Amino acid sequence: MAAMMAQAAALADILELRMDLAPGVPLEPLLRNRPCPVIVTNRPVREGGEYAGEESARIALLQQGVDLGAEFVDVELDSAARIRRGPRTRLIISHHDFARTPDHVEEVHRHLVQAGADIAKFAVKANDILDNLRVLRVLRHTKHPTIALCMGELGVASRILGRKYGNFLTFASLAAGRESAPGQLTAGELRGLYRYKKIGPDTALYGVIANPVAHSMSPAIQNAAFEALGLNAVYLPFKVEGDPAEFVRAFRELDAQGYSVTLPHKQEVIAAMDEVDDTVRQAGAMNTVVNRGGRLCGANTDIPAALGAIEAALGVEGSAPSRALKDRETLIIGAGGAARAVACGLMARGAYVLIANRTQERAVALAREISAQAAPMERVGSLRPQILINTTSVGMWPNVEESPVPAAVLRKGMIVFDAVYNPPETRLLREAKAAGCQCISGVEWFVRQAALQCEMWTGRPAPRAVMEQVVMARLGRG
Repeated sequence: MAAMMAQAAALADILELRMDLAPGVPLEPLLRNRPCPVIVTNRPVREGGEYAGEESARIALLQQGVDLGAEFVDVELDSAARIRRGPRTRLIISHHDFARTPDHVEEVHRHLVQAGADIAKFAVKANDILDNLRVLRVLRHTKHPTIALCMGELGVASRILGRKYGNFLTFASLAAGRESAPGQLTAGELRGLYRYKKIGPDTALYGVIANPVAHSMSPAIQNAAFEALGLNAVYLPFKVEGDPAEFVRAFRELDAQGYSVTLPHKQEVIAAMDEVDDTVRQAGAMNTVVNRGGRLCGANTDIPAALGAIEAALGVEGSAPSRALKDRETLIIGAGGAARAVACGLMARGAYVLIANRTQERAVALAREISAQAAPMERVGSLRPQILINTTSVGMWPNVEESPVPAAVLRKGMIVFDAVYNPPETRLLREAKAAGCQCISGVEWFVRQAALQCEMWTGRPAPRAVMEQVVMARLGRG
């Protein structure tokens, strides 16, 4: 435990000694040799801890922390009156609810303050992303030193964003797997990925709206871009299980400056926009929200990112794109949202688009909807498109030896574009390269669309090289 304290002191301002998780460990030598300020905690089972012994012995250990001069001692609201205060110790009076966020969480906070807390602390379970708002409102409106957060994956935003609204501290684990509460991030993630120490009242808020969201690379990419641009901004993951439009409307009170939107919310979120641009009307979906002076504007950067990648392969990016793609025969594999977005963008440039999908009915339906043509998958081997685009997940990790088309389809000079970015080089791209095709990876598309989002939000050129490095590093770590 002492060794872990020494290790953690390099990452943290304060160390919490969870004595309920270390039964029998003596407190005095830990305090005598502490490398930085500490909180002494001995959490009982009734409040989510692991202490199940005599209550008098539990309180006695906390009192020992006070008597030995620990900087902070954390005691539960129902036990606070049993602690004799000391001149060198600030008392954290706490309340934990691992089941829900109470309807009137501000009343919980008031009881903690009235009990004489030097620092009031409540940690409650988020069962909905909107529970974060109720917790953050307490921080926004109190002047009393307070620790407030939501636990669980749905509460991650409160652990980070609380600093913007004056949270006294947030909790982190020393390493993944050593969390003392659900939803806890590591100290390395807070300090590095989210630049926690730089967050303040003027920090601009951005985020990604998705479900699931835990493995999204967008926070790493956009936070790295903000750091490279020297911007006071933070980008968070928002796991939205319900209506994304309701989430966006509710979170207006935090004045977020922009969001990325990904599966499964790219269509439903449109209802919350004040206006949308032509890319959204083309694709029938959006992946970007931009706050322009309080008006929320929707866009779809998937389309210009895909077109930009293809035009770059043709050597005409930024020159005369409409002529470069006119009448080029393009075969799109897939009939989902990505296929629709890319097809609409290409057709607006005058390309001839064929759509093939494992389920033929879906290909026919999409082709009819956007006035393209459908081709049966069994005929793909006989087609000779100039551009081939895979928008399916075929070839994605862990099924890396799969390909959406036979290698015989590929020929020299063809542009082959694979939307899959994990792995960065799929079997389709390996075979295309061997056949002499020009290859566009899913990483390029992913980085391009993220860079366009960054530019729409900030009005500055995105550091694309930095963003690509982050993606490749993350993929390299599996």
